[in-house]
Amino acid sequence: QVQLVESGGGLVQAGGSLRLSCTASGRTFSTPAMGWFRQAPGKEREFVAAISRNGVSAYYADSAKGRFTISRDNAENTVYLQMNSLKPEDTAVYYCAGGSLLLSSRPSEYNYWGRGTQVTVSS
Repeated sequence: QVQLVESGGGLVQAGGSLRLSCTASGRTFSTPAMGWFRQAPGKEREFVAAISRNGVSAYYADSAKGRFTISRDNAENTVYLQMNSLKPEDTAVYYCAGGSLLLSSRPSEYNYWGRGTQVTVSS
């Protein structure tokens, strides 16, 4: 079993930055690809970014390209999401996901989920 814990969310003004962290514990060898998803009130959970086991390959939603960067530190079992130029429409609960064999944008491909961290961007 793998446990994922997110941190780093908060309230920020439009144009600002936040860095989210997701630390994995337990059977961490089971977390090949890692991803970030988000869910705004009244909306479905949507893909943000994913990164391969070795950190070489990354995959972004169109809404995240050019503004967000996903990275990982396998020695620390941690995945990061650097978010720049934040917009009010980025407001959501951000979830870390793990256990996918592929760089996938589909939530069903991931076996492990954190509880989420709230990101609120004010205009």
